[in-house]
Amino acid sequence: MAEGALSVSPISTAAYAGMQEDVLLLPDFCLASIGYVRSVVLLSKVPIEALNGKIVGLSTASQTSVVMLKTLLKTVYGVEPTYIPSAPYPKLEGMDAALVIGNEALYPAREAVSYTYDLGDLWFRKTGHPIVFAVFAVRRDALQPYGNEIRSVIDAYCHSLGRLETEKERMIAQARERYPDIAYDIYMYYTLLRYEFSGALKKAMRFFLDRATAAGFLPQTDIIRFLPDEFSLANIRNEKTRRS
Repeated sequence: MAEGALSVSPISTAAYAGMQEDVLLLPDFCLASIGYVRSVVLLSKVPIEALNGKIVGLSTASQTSVVMLKTLLKTVYGVEPTYIPSAPYPKLEGMDAALVIGNEALYPAREAVSYTYDLGDLWFRKTGHPIVFAVFAVRRDALQPYGNEIRSVIDAYCHSLGRLETEKERMIAQARERYPDIAYDIYMYYTLLRYEFSGALKKAMRFFLDRATAAGFLPQTDIIRFLPDEFSLANIRNEKTRRS
């Protein structure tokens, strides 16, 4: 997306800070959690407040999660570990803690770990704000040549989320068949996630960007810029109604 190879794509919230001049955000969709999320966890041999100077492995699966962890450790716990890249689900050999993200965080533990921290829950309890992990972005230079295609993508996103509501049981059953080794309740996982980019979640995104910038982990973000109103979900639905 940053290199211009994609015109429309979900991106990490943290990545938005680095490409804010080139993209606009869809105002209706995001990926967020209000508290417990389970798929973003810190596994640690020692209590989190004892990680100063320790070695912490970082998965590259989510830039937002990496920045969130670093911000929490520095601003809430006052600790600054040494960070190293790590595999998606690493053994803690040579590390004191590791960030684990996505399906790997949902699988049964491969080794006994003294401390497990759910970062969505930790962020919410320590800051009072939800966390927006990802947003949907459109490159500015794609608006004019691909306006109709962008509207179609937005409509497809809406349709997909609607099916999550109307066919939730069937979709969760299929997910359980596809990922039989996941230990966590998939129904609860889908219930915890938020997809509608509400005003409260837009404020939460603003808080995250500002907090991470103040901690030195992201460049300064100016106004969060969204697509023009003509691309809002409400207007797209109204247009479809008129045509039908």
